[in-house]
Amino acid sequence: MPWILAIDQSTSATKALLFDRDGGLHDKESRDHRQLYPQPGWVEHDAEEIWQNTLATLRALLGRHADKIADLACLSLTNQRETIVVFDRATGRPLHPAIVWQCRRGDPFCAEHATAGREALVRARTGLRLDAYFSGSKLQWLLRHRPELRRQLADGTALIGTIDTYLIHRLTNGAVFATDHTNASRTLLYDIGRLRWDEELCAMWEVPLAALPQVRESSARFGETTLDGTLARALPICGVMGDSQAALFAQRCFEPGAAKVTFGTGSSILLNIGPRPQLSERGVVTALAWVHRGVPTYAFEGIVISSAATLTWLRDQLGVIDDIGNAESLARELADNDGVYLVPAFSGLGLPHWRPAARAAIVGLSGHSDRRHVLRAGLESIAYQLRDALDAMRADAGVELRAVHGDGGPAANRFLMQFTADLTGVELRIATMADCSALGAVLAGMLGLGLRGSLDEIATAPRDDVVYRPAMPREQVQKNYDGWQRAVRQVLAAAS
Repeated sequence: MPWILAIDQSTSATKALLFDRDGGLHDKESRDHRQLYPQPGWVEHDAEEIWQNTLATLRALLGRHADKIADLACLSLTNQRETIVVFDRATGRPLHPAIVWQCRRGDPFCAEHATAGREALVRARTGLRLDAYFSGSKLQWLLRHRPELRRQLADGTALIGTIDTYLIHRLTNGAVFATDHTNASRTLLYDIGRLRWDEELCAMWEVPLAALPQVRESSARFGETTLDGTLARALPICGVMGDSQAALFAQRCFEPGAAKVTFGTGSSILLNIGPRPQLSERGVVTALAWVHRGVPTYAFEGIVISSAATLTWLRDQLGVIDDIGNAESLARELADNDGVYLVPAFSGLGLPHWRPAARAAIVGLSGHSDRRHVLRAGLESIAYQLRDALDAMRADAGVELRAVHGDGGPAANRFLMQFTADLTGVELRIATMADCSALGAVLAGMLGLGLRGSLDEIATAPRDDVVYRPAMPREQVQKNYDGWQRAVRQVLAAAS
């Protein structure tokens, strides 16, 4: 039986994982890396540390499964997006710490371009917002503040890559300089309609086009690796995809109207909108979900700022609960929310309101209210925000919401998942596989190797999901949602 090795290089750690042909996870190894904060608002990673952790996790995992090495089919890769590395062409060694997606040092450059009226151009070509979250302004900062890097990029001795590109270059000993569409499209340098690096955007961010990698489909071959001499025979690298899109792929959201939400500190939402790019009127960004056999699939992408973070706040700041694992049982002690709502605008309100000045509030308390009402309001706020985001996304997309697929830590809370299904009015399918991003890259790799014949074959393969179906009467759903909207209006009025 063929086995597939995978790397999941995330913001906090690097994991090596071993999957079987059916997509079952058999074992994994993980190493954390340091988070570097040179000054307020700046975030960096040591890319050399990430490379060494990649080798260490792969070697440790294979050390436990030496009997399977002969049957390895390929190595697949998923990664944190937007984080950028400038590295030496000859050695692969990083020439500057990786600048992480969270880093805000590019804010002044984004402001300059906005003042110059370039926001519409950026949005039309990339589908993204003019924001330092993405890679373009990070690169402009490097080019302005590190003249030696500007010279090396200009003369071809240095290269630019997102984490996938950097690791592929190291894994292949410099033989392959390439990325996939999902990672390229997060740089603010890539035209998602024409599927190519954009010369005008590169000039805007001062980035030399020749320093950027070749862009391939996620299921393409990305060279071969011996894992720096660990393997006796070279292993193909096949299946490369940014983490959010990889999770969408793993959830088999191949048709327009299928959505994925990863419940976490915040919640990441992707909605398949089909083969043509669309721009949202409500501030949703347009993502290139993947390209398969030359045909692109696009998605709307939204973020709920405070999901599990709300529960952490209730535990750590208010002391409403000692153990978040008990939240479900406490919430079920109440017949309903008794009109209590928590609007978790701790960092403002995002999609669809976009009000950074908004502040959190608990609305509807009475003498009858106790900690259970506040806790339940916190749980329910996750579902309300998800519905707000999905309503905005599907209204702009003009597609019927078919199903929502979920993963992440809070997905273990059955009360929250049932309430989410009730509120959205569609089936909610929760993956029992915790490592959906890695699985998505592996499935793309199997597609490229011919171990899966088509997207349809992947879509119809057996899967082990927990399914929640809408059960709450519609009038009760509407009453609950109307109460949430009134609470949000109060918060927005206070921020005016």
